Amino acid sequence: MRHSKRMRSPGSWINEYSWEERFESRKRRKRESHSSERENKSRKRHHYKTYEGHYLEPRTLNERLECKERKAREPSLEKGCQDGDRGVVSRERERDRDWHHYSKSSGNSGRSRRSSRGHRRGRRQSASRHRSHSRSHRRKRSRSFEDDEEGHLIYHSGHMLRARYEIVCTLGEGAFGKVVECIDHSKGGARVALKIIKNIDRYREAALSEVEVLEQMNSLDCDRRYACVRMLDWFDYHGHICIAFELLGLSTYDFLKENSFQPFPMDQIRHMAYQIIRAVRFLHRNKLTHTDLKPENILFINSDYIMEYNPKMKRDERTLKNPGVKVVDFGNATYDHEHHTSVVSTRHYRAPEVILELGWNHACDVWSLGCILIEYYLGLTLFQTHDSKEHLAMMERVLGPIPAHMLQKTRKRRYVHHDRLDWDEHSSSGRYVRKHCRPLKQYMSSKSSEHEQLFDLIQKMLEYDASKRITLEEAIKHPFFDPLRKGKK
Repeated sequence: MRHSKRMRSPGSWINEYSWEERFESRKRRKRESHSSERENKSRKRHHYKTYEGHYLEPRTLNERLECKERKAREPSLEKGCQDGDRGVVSRERERDRDWHHYSKSSGNSGRSRRSSRGHRRGRRQSASRHRSHSRSHRRKRSRSFEDDEEGHLIYHSGHMLRARYEIVCTLGEGAFGKVVECIDHSKGGARVALKIIKNIDRYREAALSEVEVLEQMNSLDCDRRYACVRMLDWFDYHGHICIAFELLGLSTYDFLKENSFQPFPMDQIRHMAYQIIRAVRFLHRNKLTHTDLKPENILFINSDYIMEYNPKMKRDERTLKNPGVKVVDFGNATYDHEHHTSVVSTRHYRAPEVILELGWNHACDVWSLGCILIEYYLGLTLFQTHDSKEHLAMMERVLGPIPAHMLQKTRKRRYVHHDRLDWDEHSSSGRYVRKHCRPLKQYMSSKSSEHEQLFDLIQKMLEYDASKRITLEEAIKHPFFDPLRKGKK
């Protein structure tokens, strides 16, 4: 089957929100003045090399090429809609996996990702800039024999850093650098996850920004009440910023994947949701928005499981022993007073106000959480698309019409016709949306009270109008969590 740009996989994805974009947005926040013209100039087209070795030209941040791309792929969509269960395949493909840098169990996926090195090339604002960057990169390598051509630290098993951290194995790799499992000899042989940033200025500066956020989180949560990953140490090793974290288990996405995308049980969804909401509420109280919440960025503390055979489905199924989780990846967390770049969040968890460029705040995290909770319930992504207009059409199919006042205010006029979403339901994309999306309540597998309560919470999280969306202060008091509160009493 031909791969459309909707499909998502570790080997064939297009990164919409690369490290370079993270760096550029962080850099823009620190400018005291900037113009929209300058911001638009920074959004040049760039190319990514796919696993097959071909070059594709993805959309820029403001997605000016969406219409052209959609037309180009309509024939493949026709074919795709005739294929079997494309939902699982779609969820497998185009998955951003650079941020599994705390997970002990992600070592296998990390090894598979090495073959796709270079997918996250980032923005190249001009050919001359690209050439000057390459020359600068070569100068950096010539000064240190410990770096490879891409700026990664060259290491081996048993390599000691600062006479303290002994490298055991590689856990994962991304555009930012690599993540390794280490033995911390100063802590009695404790195992840690060490993120080793490339010896390149833009990555180093972005890593220092993340360190700043993590240090503040450590100081504000000194008694470790909230489920946020903890930074244990950081240092500069021959130009490589290294950040040590506690070693965690699989991400919630990886567990779903390895369990054939079987949904989590309701009681585990409740426990996971409660921890995640408390952690993100902690960020919001401290004037931070995470901006990239997704199942990949929520890791189990321990992903051990019990394997049982399901005779009805004729397959082995895994039951998690402990639903304890932690939120990770604060590399793009944004303070309330900082510049808010126009595009945030990974596509499938992106709020409508972000797509429509209406401005965003803490509420965009709440929308992402709603998408995450229904994904835990279904085992599959709710909005499986890489086209903004199609994404909005999927929202309307699931949640009803987008409010007219939002469409009237958006600068994305190509999405709107007479104060309504400009959408052809009879196109191939329209047929795809009708086939793969349905009204929210129709996804319920039971009419029991706990299912009703979960979907009531999800519906309030997926409120179009950010000003009317449930806050996390309100969400934590929702009746869905009553069994946890009664248990504590």
